[in-house]
Order: sequence, then C-alpha cells, then structure tokens
Amino acid sequence: MTRGRSRVDMPQVECKDQEPPPLGDRKEQPQGDENREEETGLVPASANHQLMTLEGKLGPYFSSLDSSIDILKKRTQELIENINESRQKDHALMTNFRDNLKIRVSDLAEKLEERMYQIYNHHNKIIQEKLQEFTQKMAKISHLETELKQVCHTVETVYKDLCVQPEATPAEEERAHRDG
Repeated sequence: MTRGRSRVDMPQVECKDQEPPPLGDRKEQPQGDENREEETGLVPASANHQLMTLEGKLGPYFSSLDSSIDILKKRTQELIENINESRQKDHALMTNFRDNLKIRVSDLAEKLEERMYQIYNHHNKIIQEKLQEFTQKMAKISHLETELKQVCHTVETVYKDLCVQPEATPAEEERAHRDG
C-alpha cells in the first residue's frame, strides 16, 4: 500500500483581463459610412445610438465582473488551501494514531510473551515434579520386580526340593507318626 499525500491544486489559468472591444468604436468612420451601413442594412441608425449608450454602461459592468471573478478566484484558492491544510492535519492524525497503535501492539505483544513464558515455567515445574514421581515409581516397580523374581526363584527351588525327595514308605510314616 503506497502512502502519499494528495493535494488539490487549482489549475493555473492565465486569465488576462480581456475586455471585449467596445461595441461602438466606429468614431473614426465618416458620417457617410454610417449611411452606407444603414443603406446596406447592417446597422440601423437607432442601433448605433444604443451602442454608444451601452458603451458607457459596459465599462463599469466589466470592471465589476472582473472584480467578482478575482474574488471568486481568491475564495477558491482559500478553499483549496483549507482542504490541503485539513488533509495535512488528517495525515498527521493518522500518523500519530498508527505510531500509538504500533507502540500499544508492541507493549501488548511483550506482555503476552512474558505471560507465555510464565506459563511455560509453571508447566515445566509441574512436568518436572511428575517426571520425578514417575522416576521414583519406576524405581519402586523395578525393586518389586527384583523381589518378585527372588520369591519366584525361592518358590521354584522349594518346589524342586519337594518333588525330588523320595517318597516315604507307609511303615516309615507310621513310625514318624508314633514318634511324633
């Protein structure tokens, strides 16, 4: 994602204060030329009089229009500058927010990591205790297994001894019974 500040620029249009040529600028024409225009139907005589009257009124109108355009240009430029300032403030706000968020996330990650290691240590102690108990029980089982083997060996020896002795005759059994 690219980050760039966008900016509104007002196009720089060269607006020269161009006034249209005055409408009644035919003073240099001799009187006879006006009559020719009237004869040809290009400009009636009453129109020439109206043009001269408008010429005096249009001068202030165009200067008023020019000042209104200048005011609109200035106002537009101010609005554009306000928009750009607002965007710069928004950009600074977002930058601060992002930086604060990074710090908080980093702090939270450190706390989480610390808590995780505490849990690991606690579980390691439990596992160590259980392993120690297991080792002790395995040692007892090993000791009991050795004792069981000795008992089995003794039982086996006794059984062999019982089985190997010759059987006594019934007369010997009677003597042993009487003596006894």
